[in-house]
Amino acid sequence: LGSGGMGEVYRARDTRLGREVAVKVLPESLADDAGALARFEREARAVAALSHPNILAIFDFGTQDGTAYAVMELLRGSTLRDALDSGALPQSRAIEFALQIAKGLCAAHEKGIVHRDLKPENLFVTSDGDLKILDFGLAKRTERLSGEDETNAPTASRQTSPGTVMGTVAYMSPEQVRGEPLDPRSDIFSFGSVLHEMLTGRKAFARDSAAETMAAILMNEPPDLSGSGVAISPAMAGILSHCLEKNLVRRYQTARDLLFNLQQFGSGSAGSAPVTAAAGIPSVAVLPFLNFTADAESEFFADGMTEDVIANLAKIRSLKVISRTSVMSFKKRDRSLREIGATLGAASILDGSIRRAGNRVRIVAQLVDARTDEHLWADTYDRDLTDIFAIQTDVAMQIAAALQAELSPEERSRIQRKPTVNPHAYKLYLQGRHAFSGSSEEGYRRAIGYFEQAIAEDPELAVAYSALAFLYTELATGQGAGAISPATAFGKAKDAVRRALAIDDALGDAHSVAATLKFMCDYDWTGAEKEFQVALKLSPGSADTYDRYGWMCSAMGRFDDAIRMVKRAQELDPLAHRSDLANEYLRAGRYEQARDLASEVIAFEPRFTRGYSIVGWANVFLGNMADGLASLEHAVSIAPDSTLFTGQLGQAYALAGRTGEARSILARLQALARERYVSPYHIAYVHTGLGEQDAALDLLEKAYEERSGAIYGIKGSFLFKSLHGHPRFQALLKKMNLG
Repeated sequence: LGSGGMGEVYRARDTRLGREVAVKVLPESLADDAGALARFEREARAVAALSHPNILAIFDFGTQDGTAYAVMELLRGSTLRDALDSGALPQSRAIEFALQIAKGLCAAHEKGIVHRDLKPENLFVTSDGDLKILDFGLAKRTERLSGEDETNAPTASRQTSPGTVMGTVAYMSPEQVRGEPLDPRSDIFSFGSVLHEMLTGRKAFARDSAAETMAAILMNEPPDLSGSGVAISPAMAGILSHCLEKNLVRRYQTARDLLFNLQQFGSGSAGSAPVTAAAGIPSVAVLPFLNFTADAESEFFADGMTEDVIANLAKIRSLKVISRTSVMSFKKRDRSLREIGATLGAASILDGSIRRAGNRVRIVAQLVDARTDEHLWADTYDRDLTDIFAIQTDVAMQIAAALQAELSPEERSRIQRKPTVNPHAYKLYLQGRHAFSGSSEEGYRRAIGYFEQAIAEDPELAVAYSALAFLYTELATGQGAGAISPATAFGKAKDAVRRALAIDDALGDAHSVAATLKFMCDYDWTGAEKEFQVALKLSPGSADTYDRYGWMCSAMGRFDDAIRMVKRAQELDPLAHRSDLANEYLRAGRYEQARDLASEVIAFEPRFTRGYSIVGWANVFLGNMADGLASLEHAVSIAPDSTLFTGQLGQAYALAGRTGEARSILARLQALARERYVSPYHIAYVHTGLGEQDAALDLLEKAYEERSGAIYGIKGSFLFKSLHGHPRFQALLKKMNLG
């Protein structure tokens, strides 16, 4: 049937079972290599045991008269290379094939088998349309690369130069080029190269010579998909980008992760962004550790223990972990564990306490089934305070084991990593986190001081830099109080997150902040999406990351993606993010859903300003102007110093024909801006309502220069729809890479 560097393949008949098969006869060079034959036998046994529909079946193997052979199923059809000779595949067909390849890789990787030479020649499309992976690791070799562009040739009808070097240059991973040990992530990179070719009709890294191709794999990014002439959705581009990450940490860590995102894409719209799986996995809520030592220092220590255990568990993809904001509501234990579990959507609950005495600490932790009150695990730790990280790691590992959650080696490594060896620096870091939890002006000021002190104690404390970056991003966007301009706050945030990632590139929270800065400040939407996906790989249980990813999608006008992201954030943090979801409904034009959900939030939290704002605008757009104005007025009465809600009320007055009241608000905001910083974005609301488009655009352009307010979101904002046709507005969108 064919021959190549790894042997010859014959069509044959199994006379005992009466079936046609393929017999692969391996080169004589393997017969003289006892180690190679032993590996061949081990891997043949493993592949034969897989019995997976997307992997070529092996029926028998052995040696006869010094010749090694394998008996395999006989396939009818042609290789994927034959299909690609005509150019790119239709996206639907490419995704169909990609799903089948990913399923085959999942089955093999989970049995410890790495292919090492995934390429179109080793992917066979049967006459029934099924895809089979060929030559799955049957001839593992360790020699370095030759100058040939292709080695380990296919066992189909294409003749190539003989050779026994592992891999095909155009589809190799960076670590394969460097001759490093390979793991499943190498196959994922090769998969990305194949997927790129299926989608575009071009090899991702091919150059004129093998040496130039290897250099491109190591140094160059694949060609921009926008130049391929093929319409490829942002979500698919994101999946492809993740596969082709040169940094192993940023690449998909398992084929299972890759498969899930492909399935999400296949079941969603063409613009859908990847979302981590939630259904059917164990769920846990870590209640705030009770402080049995009556002093303030132990209080923030107990809260810090809670947050760090949550953060460790959030790194495990196979767990659903309820976020800090929601669990902190149950610090007083004023409801039963069963009620708490039902409220939070958690099947199990970790309940614990801390008692400190000098440099000693006693921590008691127990994991309980919230539905049955059955104890799943419990332990008591009597340790020195210097052992706190070991305790946090052990608690997370024990919970994962009790819930039968699978941990990848990378997840285990991230959980075991210590943030610092300096206890005093860590104490200052915990005090900083505790200080800004209330979001008051004084709290933010004190938190900055604590984080800076922690960094002075330990300049390598990455988590403190990351927290500082988060805090300054909040200040820049007006989420926190404080007299600081957005430009100054963004600058400090960028410096801090750059330092955090330089110290620890596997810090999911830092990547999340970096992503936020990229779209809010730099208008780098592609870069931001990549960073968000890295953040979710490193901390798949981060509700805040999903929430901010949703903000970005909404700013781009991808409302369906935004709603899915924020829904996932709410699943992980069920008592938070509901107003964000209501706001996304509002921006998407789903006014009744926005009003109803925001009303539920208000019922739970009667003084929640944003909830009244959402209800107000939903009513305005539904034609209930009087009710809408009443809600917006109530929002301003709760937060009279907020220029955001005051500006929105001014626009609503103008739309209702109450121009006198609108101009009164405009004058008030302009006077206030002479006394302190007021975002021009908020003043632009009123001019827009009054129909003063040039004045509004003057302010929006100023907000763009200052990175002020929510200027990054003007494309998706319902408050500036009347400006969309204006040439200056379109020019502004282009400057923001949104045009």
